[in-house]
Amino acid sequence: MNGFKTGVMDAALHTRYTPDFMMRTTRQIAAASGADSIWIPDHLNGLFPTSIWKSQYVGASKVAPFANAYYEPWTVLGNIAAHNRFTRLQLGVGVTDAGRRNPAVTAQAAATLHHLSRGRAILGIGPGEREGNEPYGVEWSAPVSRFEEALATIRALWDSGGEPVTRDSPYFPLRNAVFEIPPHRNGRPPMWVAAHGPRMLKLAGKYANAWFPAFAQLPAQYRDKLDRIRSAASDFSRDPEAITPAAYFFVLTSRSSNEVDEMVESVGTRSFTLGAPADAWARHGVQHPMGSDFSGAQDLVPHTIDESTALKYSRLVPDGLVRDIYLTGRPSEIIDKMSVWRDHGSAMQC
Repeated sequence: MNGFKTGVMDAALHTRYTPDFMMRTTRQIAAASGADSIWIPDHLNGLFPTSIWKSQYVGASKVAPFANAYYEPWTVLGNIAAHNRFTRLQLGVGVTDAGRRNPAVTAQAAATLHHLSRGRAILGIGPGEREGNEPYGVEWSAPVSRFEEALATIRALWDSGGEPVTRDSPYFPLRNAVFEIPPHRNGRPPMWVAAHGPRMLKLAGKYANAWFPAFAQLPAQYRDKLDRIRSAASDFSRDPEAITPAAYFFVLTSRSSNEVDEMVESVGTRSFTLGAPADAWARHGVQHPMGSDFSGAQDLVPHTIDESTALKYSRLVPDGLVRDIYLTGRPSEIIDKMSVWRDHGSAMQC
């Protein structure tokens, strides 16, 4: 796996213990394992049905009692940066929400962290999810269009050299807007785009320093999407090879194959597959409970699903779907599976 990079994602959930309990644990794991980066998600709520976040279904609830108690990512990353001064771990938000965050504030947060971390910040960014926007009064009718304007706004501010920026936009118009935080000597934070659909892949080719997808796809699909991103990069006169192909995985592992099978069969694991799109379910001959055209995590609002419904849905999930969404197996098998993704183009996995 020479030349291959790895990262560790910390859920940044509130726990029964000290506020930084998970952060300290993740930081220690990342340092001990030789990981290259630490990542924090940007959520007001999670992608798991709150109704079954109970100890009989989800062991993690014994440590983190609230399914939706996510800490704010830029604050968490600042805390990690303050305790991480003697290593070169990169610090990424995976990924921030272009819907409910004004891009000027995102540009400021990322530029600030980049300076405070001595040039080690990564701006992971995506369109967000319905659950993190619509319930809070944020318009959700055109998330990709809004995302495109957010990226263009961030770039305009970062490239302004401190001069006032005026820019028309249906979402984020700028009128003599000033952004004076200078670039770090390493430049601006790299922008990692979470792209899946055709329009998003094109935007990754136009703006991204790295592609950072998640959820259910097969290695061949990953390779095809990477080719589309690189083609789009060429269309925008960018170097296609300068875009780092990354991927974000959920891992179920144990030294015992029987224990892995138990994880695959658990209610908690199966319920999380509701965030997979309908076509991932259809590959296994099952219709997604939300409908045959359901987009998955982007439109899932899991805290509205009651316990009996969540349990009913979990019984519909085939083993093959779980193994599509998660990397499953003993540690040696996980490494073999990561190698397959590497062979299909992935140069970094988290």
